Amino acid sequence: MRSTVRIDDDLMEALRARSHDEGLSMTRMLNRLLRSGLAAESTASRQPRFRQATAGMGRPRVEMDKALSLAAALEDAEILHRFSLRK
Repeated sequence: MRSTVRIDDDLMEALRARSHDEGLSMTRMLNRLLRSGLAAESTASRQPRFRQATAGMGRPRVEMDKALSLAAALEDAEILHRFSLRK
């Protein structure tokens, strides 16, 4: 079957070089590479999907709607502690 395909210049050069090195026509080389790419894609889709195990962390110990003000207060306390160590 004939078809017109637009191939990027760098891919075309690599295809030409590879087909020349292996002594194959560009058509045969392109077909071979497409088959191997499609076969690799189908085997990759058969692998089990990764699932991350999760664990409950319990109830929050602080009010989460005031998390930014808590972070600011903790940062201020740390800065004051560092200043007190410099005496």
